[in-house]
Amino acid sequence: MKVPFLDLKPQHQAIRDEVLAALAATYDATRFCLGKDVEDFEKGFSAKFGYARTLGMNSGTSPLHIGSLCGGFGPGDEVITTPFTFASSCWGISYVGATPVFVDIDPDTWCISPEAIERAITPRTKGIVVVHIFGQPARMDEIMAIAARHRLFVVEDCAQAVGARYKGAPVGAIGDCGTFSFYPTKNLGACGEGGAFVSKHAAVMDKAQLLRVHGSPKRYLHTEVGFNFRMDGFQGAILAIKLKHIDAYTARRRAIAAQYRAGIKHPAVTLPVVPAYGESVWHQFTILHARRDALRAHLEQQGVGTDIIYPGPMHLQPCYASLGYAQGSLPVAERTSERCVSLPIFPELTDEQVAHVIAAVNSFAG
Repeated sequence: MKVPFLDLKPQHQAIRDEVLAALAATYDATRFCLGKDVEDFEKGFSAKFGYARTLGMNSGTSPLHIGSLCGGFGPGDEVITTPFTFASSCWGISYVGATPVFVDIDPDTWCISPEAIERAITPRTKGIVVVHIFGQPARMDEIMAIAARHRLFVVEDCAQAVGARYKGAPVGAIGDCGTFSFYPTKNLGACGEGGAFVSKHAAVMDKAQLLRVHGSPKRYLHTEVGFNFRMDGFQGAILAIKLKHIDAYTARRRAIAAQYRAGIKHPAVTLPVVPAYGESVWHQFTILHARRDALRAHLEQQGVGTDIIYPGPMHLQPCYASLGYAQGSLPVAERTSERCVSLPIFPELTDEQVAHVIAAVNSFAG
């Protein structure tokens, strides 16, 4: 049996007619940049997940950039973040001239460690970028308590966590702002690039809305140096359709994760932890094994696709070599990167495919 790591075709085939009709309506109305389709999606996203307002943007990276600007980060400032993430989590910090300060992660959730954050704070620390990795919320109570004590601005990177909750609260609404990615592989994926920005602070939302469109409160008036971070109408139309299905998509991901957790019994495999405080949306189902590459080769022989997310932590990437982090400086993140392998988890997987993955993992002689 073949089990791909990810296959986007079934999901898009199931909604093809509805999507094409929506795109035709957008096309005929020439609603290409922002406009009604994006506004409808923004309202629907806010209502679905519990945000006061949502701003659709052109990628998941742009709202992270906006978050750094809204936090007032700049040259001379330090912003604490996790090394176990995709690069864009760090880009917003670097774009504004601030310095990312990488700290280690929790060994169980693989999210940023609050204890490591506390140890890294200096007089130059201005903020924290938290990543809810693989759809699992970070320990936000401790993080927000640290931020309150030191007056730090907290950006929640929710790129992998749309719909996740921490103690009942939607991720993105706990810190000072939240950012989302709708890259096609995400749980709520566009047919192209897309992202969103939320904040519980009205003033932050107003600033983000201004910066999103050339720093312009009205046409040809520019009160700040802004950006072109607008979501296009086609992506707004598509995302509004997919939003109607997100509960079903998430329920299926959770069901698959439950099957993996119950069925994988390999003694050398570490399964992801499910803390009582969080409701994960399982963007990835990632396991750890000391012989990760051998396990991947075995799974490939069994027809099971896998991926390594992430093979190289950010503090050891060439682009940040000037920061001076040495191998071994953040041991939990490094060990996790060396041992992690992600299994197939997308809503269209069948129970038979899931059972095949489980059997393949359990049959590894290592």
